[in-house]
Amino acid sequence: MVNPETPTLPVIREEESLLDGIRTRLIENPEAPGASESETVKQLLTLRDELRGAKAEDRASLYQQVDQLNAVLEQLRNGRKTEEVDPDSPYFAHLRVEESGRSRDVFLGRATRLGRGLRIVDWRNAPISRIFYRYQEGEEYAEEIAGRIREGCITVRRTLHIQQGELLRVGSQAQSWVKNNGTWVALSDEQSRLSGGEGSALRSGRVDSRLGSGQKLRASKHLPDIAALIDPEQFELITASESGVVVLRGSAGSGKTTVALHRIAYLNFNKPRRFAARRILVIVWGRAMKDYVSHVLPALGVSGVNVTTWTSWARTAVKRHFPVLPSAIADDTPEPVTRIKLHPAVSQLLTAIIKRTPGKATMEQAIDDWANLLTDGAALSRALGDDIGEGALERAIRWSSDQVRAVTAWIEGDRDVDAQLDVEDDALLLRAWQLRVGALRAGRSGSLSYAHIVLDEVQDFSPVEVQVLLETTDKHRSVTLAGDTRQHISRAAGFTDWTSFLDRIGVESQALSTLEVSYRSTHPITRFALEVLEDDSEPPPRTIRTGPPVEMFRFSDHGAAVAFLSEALRAVTLNEPLANIALLTPTPSLSATYAAGLEDAEVPDVRRVVDQKFAFAPGIDVVEADQVKGLEFDYVIIIEASAIHWPDTDHHRRLMHVAATRAVHQLWLTSVGTPSSILPTSIR
Repeated sequence: MVNPETPTLPVIREEESLLDGIRTRLIENPEAPGASESETVKQLLTLRDELRGAKAEDRASLYQQVDQLNAVLEQLRNGRKTEEVDPDSPYFAHLRVEESGRSRDVFLGRATRLGRGLRIVDWRNAPISRIFYRYQEGEEYAEEIAGRIREGCITVRRTLHIQQGELLRVGSQAQSWVKNNGTWVALSDEQSRLSGGEGSALRSGRVDSRLGSGQKLRASKHLPDIAALIDPEQFELITASESGVVVLRGSAGSGKTTVALHRIAYLNFNKPRRFAARRILVIVWGRAMKDYVSHVLPALGVSGVNVTTWTSWARTAVKRHFPVLPSAIADDTPEPVTRIKLHPAVSQLLTAIIKRTPGKATMEQAIDDWANLLTDGAALSRALGDDIGEGALERAIRWSSDQVRAVTAWIEGDRDVDAQLDVEDDALLLRAWQLRVGALRAGRSGSLSYAHIVLDEVQDFSPVEVQVLLETTDKHRSVTLAGDTRQHISRAAGFTDWTSFLDRIGVESQALSTLEVSYRSTHPITRFALEVLEDDSEPPPRTIRTGPPVEMFRFSDHGAAVAFLSEALRAVTLNEPLANIALLTPTPSLSATYAAGLEDAEVPDVRRVVDQKFAFAPGIDVVEADQVKGLEFDYVIIIEASAIHWPDTDHHRRLMHVAATRAVHQLWLTSVGTPSSILPTSIR
């Protein structure tokens, strides 16, 4: 309960009273299984009759109900059963609007329920949600909805967390409150704005450099629904045109993936036949993000989406289209070969070769096109120019020529030959098929045709890989590309800058949208991550909160570092049992050393992460820094930030930037050797 003297009492009492009344009506009036189209039509007809005799001041409200019922009717006629409102968690936001002197309460949730005193609407569909996301409490609005301009004022705009029928959090622009152990407590402005992934801590109090510093009140278990936290800029991108390419540029923690996944939910909800889950493809950078996204989409109401990595998707496609090729993949491909096969100019050269070379539209001819591309040294030299040295080109041509001879022998039946492909060949082979034969196939059922594709971390894909994917969309070419040049860590992917990249894949630069606010990391962490970069031309992100300074600790040997970290980690896991912490190392051997050392020191919940098999649970993950892109942790400790492991190269600067921006609240670094010169001088 709340102290009777607190001024927050009226707000909390009002929301608890509203929740009690709504839950009672939901429980006493359960929805009939599969609410029928005819019932919805009846309600529309009733409203039509009411409109004929309604007063002018009442018509706006009636028109709003008509809009909402028309949306529900469209869902029913599209063959999709509308979701039911859960009485134990019926909504996540409360909006009160005043139009023409009439006040109305609307509640936003994940399903719609109208009538019998209920006005709960789905955030993905209801026109009123546009007002919620675009305006703040006290602001006047003017929006065109269903062909009419609606004008009014928002008198209440609150986010809520309701669990098992109990109100646990109320948030407004002015103040937020959380219920802990039966007592309502007002949160500071800093606490009200903090949010993150599972285990994300909320902080208050003084700032110091202890790991876990600032912890006074832990309220993460009552975070508001992520859909309630979407800002106006993100909402505009989520609800952007259903056709065409949307390119999301944003710094780490700016919500690129959140926007992309909520956009899938929005498209699928509004056009369930066109954007059926089975016709949506999500390509992510690694296994960890695949596991994460595969769990998030069902929680957003979309199950059955194909979430995979490029390597997995492309391998499957190559085996389907080129069954005569060997399935073995080389694990010792020379760097010049990788660089050439992913180079943007090589994709353009492939197009030119196929245009000028007569041939049948067959698998065999596509293989010949691939072979001709990789063995024509003169053409490759002209195409690559100064981007590759003569010696490196010669080594690459020898490798590719030997590879083509072995593959040819394999196709002719020689099973004694060591025939292997490089992983980079998949994109070139599939592109050769598209240019020579036509659309990729979806098994025996016809052409592959996705209604929507999301490609996350696009900066680490080569143009030819992206081109292959773009050509698998239907005529509407509905695609979401999300990326950040600062997080470009794939050395040979061929990404240089947004303008050149979009030009190479045939996308208008007007499709590029920038998310300017970084919500994940604190200002000290973000400042450190930006200082690590060199010649950074991207606009700096805006951060919304401060935090402890970034700290560097030096040790004489790794044993001393393990002893120091053991004490700090035991303390933070004791004080914050729900926190997730990452120790990011430069090599697998150091990961093994530190994981074993912490376990021997009896630090609880230590996990040595291999092959990106993250638990996504409280505890301590020990893993290499190049395995965590796209993820976030409450605390990050970068192990052995020394010159030998982090030399001054563009790649290592961007990798350090990625590692640092995984931290939500606090960042530490350790070093046994000489600290890397890429680190800001202020912490070396």
